[in-house]
Amino acid sequence: MAHLRAISRRRFVQATAASSLAGMGLGRPTRAQSTKPNIVFIMADDLGYADVSCYGQRDYTTPNIDRLAIEGLRFTQGYSNSPDCSATRTALITGRYQARLPVGLEEPISPLSPKDVGLPPSHPTVPSLLKKAGYGTTLVGKWHLGYLPDFSPLKSGYDHFFGVIGCCADYFNHGADARAYQLPIPGLASQLHEQEVPVERQGYMTSLLGDRAVQTVEGYAKSKEPFLLSLHFTAPHWPWEGPDDQAESQRIRSIIHRDGGTQKTYAAMVQSLDVNIGRVLQALDTSGLASNTIVVFTSDNGGERFSNNWPFSGMKQELLEGGIRIPAIVRWPGRIAPGTVSEQVMMTMDWMPTLLAAAGTSPEATYPPDGEDLGPIITGRAAPHPRKLYWRYKAGAQRAMRDGNWKYLRIAGNEFLFDVVQDPRERANLKDREKDVFDRLKRDWETWNGTMLEERSRPATYFHPGNVMADHYGVVNPPPPAPPSSLPKN
Repeated sequence: MAHLRAISRRRFVQATAASSLAGMGLGRPTRAQSTKPNIVFIMADDLGYADVSCYGQRDYTTPNIDRLAIEGLRFTQGYSNSPDCSATRTALITGRYQARLPVGLEEPISPLSPKDVGLPPSHPTVPSLLKKAGYGTTLVGKWHLGYLPDFSPLKSGYDHFFGVIGCCADYFNHGADARAYQLPIPGLASQLHEQEVPVERQGYMTSLLGDRAVQTVEGYAKSKEPFLLSLHFTAPHWPWEGPDDQAESQRIRSIIHRDGGTQKTYAAMVQSLDVNIGRVLQALDTSGLASNTIVVFTSDNGGERFSNNWPFSGMKQELLEGGIRIPAIVRWPGRIAPGTVSEQVMMTMDWMPTLLAAAGTSPEATYPPDGEDLGPIITGRAAPHPRKLYWRYKAGAQRAMRDGNWKYLRIAGNEFLFDVVQDPRERANLKDREKDVFDRLKRDWETWNGTMLEERSRPATYFHPGNVMADHYGVVNPPPPAPPSSLPKN
């Protein structure tokens, strides 16, 4: 680990001094910290690696996300389990490779998915296990793990839910009319739900979710019970609408919004995300909960068309580094030294065993996690160590494996071997020069794949073909499947 170089020394010293004054000596928990820690898990949607300033963004600033890095730990080699939404969320909530469950094979789950596919209510989850340990549990934001009536956050461990059931939502149109968007998939847009009931609300989606998150923190502060708040923003996922873009919301007819958006609009969306994260951090401070609360900030996958994924190539829905390398920050006062950076390779599914261990509980023995408890790493009790991580994505027949500094990649029938530490942009293909390493990683991937469910039989279209993304020229999709006769309730 090393001190966080991206933040000014002055701000680092201020943050460290503030921690000391609050009685947060590293390794010496205060009286409040001897109780179970609260957990606020913040997940952005389609946020690129360098879309926040503590990871390299220079066109705008994200001071509240930066504050978490100043006061906590920033991973430089954090990965998502998938380059797409619901597959990563399956891994997050179960702590396991998503390909162990049918819902994890949906990339992503959509109105075209089979109606019986979703996260099984019987499967242990982060919220269900924390609930057994005495935690209150709330999800604010995006679910995307199966449609009503068979699947919902309330059926998988959450006491309370406010947000959207499906993959995406307009930022201004939150009611029943949101489902009127027709292309390319009818019913793709979700309306807001309170528990399992559709509700009407006025306002910008990111701010509405921020409002509810603040109210949730204040409510738990009054009840004095330990809590898990999963705050899964829809931002900065398309459609490309900033806080002042309600007219654009009225113009568009397809929520995927191929003909709109700019870097300026995207910046406004990320800055709104940052502002609302700041409101939640302020609520923790005001309520006196900050010193005993673990706060995690991350993204579900790499960035999309307006993101900054530098220094990596690739984007969402690709197993190139840009599609799976993500920001990952954790703050835990008194346990994590402020302003540190870890080069430990980690993955979304690691958060499950890590947070359960911090709460004094563990996964069920019949559902062992594939993720690793990062507690010794984040608290400085262990040094970084090599990991073996695996990926699979059906569109483009993509496969990938990370073993130490080596990465095996197969995409559209082409195979590569990269040293992603020395060559993070994945330019030098070493598969012939290091043939033994290439063969070993490929065999390891095949062995791992044999322990997973087979890929779904249905076609997997690539979301970024050449006719909509100029830099993806030559990528052609087959005709889309016919829509179902009826739509799921989302």
